[in-house]
Amino acid sequence: METFLMILMLTALAGMVVFIVLTFVKGKDNRRRNLAKSGGCLYLFLALAMILGSEDGAFQTFVGILMLTAFAGTVVFAVLAFVKGKGNRLRNFAKPGGCLLALLVIVVIGAPVEETPIAQEVTTEASAEAEEKVEQEEEAKKVEEQAKKEQEAEEQAKKQEEERIAKEEEDRKAKEEQEAKEAEEQAKKEEEERIAKEEEERKAKEEQEAKETEEQAKKEEEERIAKEEADRKAREEQEAEEASVTVSQEQAVRMAKDYLDYTAFSKSGLIDQLKFEGFSTKDATYAVENITVDWQEQAVIMAQDYLDYTSFSRQGLIEQLTFEGFSTKHATYAAGQVGL
Repeated sequence: METFLMILMLTALAGMVVFIVLTFVKGKDNRRRNLAKSGGCLYLFLALAMILGSEDGAFQTFVGILMLTAFAGTVVFAVLAFVKGKGNRLRNFAKPGGCLLALLVIVVIGAPVEETPIAQEVTTEASAEAEEKVEQEEEAKKVEEQAKKEQEAEEQAKKQEEERIAKEEEDRKAKEEQEAKEAEEQAKKEEEERIAKEEEERKAKEEQEAKETEEQAKKEEEERIAKEEADRKAREEQEAEEASVTVSQEQAVRMAKDYLDYTAFSKSGLIDQLKFEGFSTKDATYAVENITVDWQEQAVIMAQDYLDYTSFSRQGLIEQLTFEGFSTKHATYAAGQVGL
């Protein structure tokens, strides 16, 4: 504020100097107007100086400016009373008189009045109360400002907390979305790997099955060829054997059939009977193996023949049939078939 007033004072001083110079430089027609402008700048300069240097407060400064204004009016109108013509002289004298009266009134109003001790005490108490009130107001204002600051700080902290929570929530959602995306991509990758693995295993299995099928087919073909070869050899051997059957073997076959036509024999019993008739073991065995005989039926027939001419217990009949060369199975079956 003081700097601003100083700038205005310098401006007013500069204006006053300029207009004084113009008063003597310009012609007589503009001399009065330039003097008036110079006086106005001087008045403004003095008023600003009083405001800037005032120590008695705003009221005293205001009264001083009014006094200065009234004094300036008195001087100006007194000069005009002598400079102007006689027709305006009376009116111009009345104007400085009015300004002088206003000056005296302002001086009386602004004059300091000596205060009595009681008034001074009252003024002191009032000042103290005013100061205390001001202090209380300032304290209240400070408390209010402090409360306001605390409220603002609380609101700021609350806002920051909300922003922090919002940011954490946003980060959490972003993290969950990222994790969900990664899990989805991982699951997709695992699914693709699983499908690829299954496809690979399926192809490997198909190739293995095809290979095993081919090997099995090849093995079966080899077995079939081997079997056919074995059958062929067996057939050739059979044919060769049949072609090489001796007269003795033919006679043994015929005699074996004749014996079975009128009585029952076991396989071993029939061989022994043929050997008893003079055939060799080879010819007798050949004859028995080359005739069609149900040895179990032969056991039943022999069991019935034994029972026709003598008595037997079940166990005795089974032992007798076993002695005749039948197996225990055939003997037991025959005993059951004849009612024992």
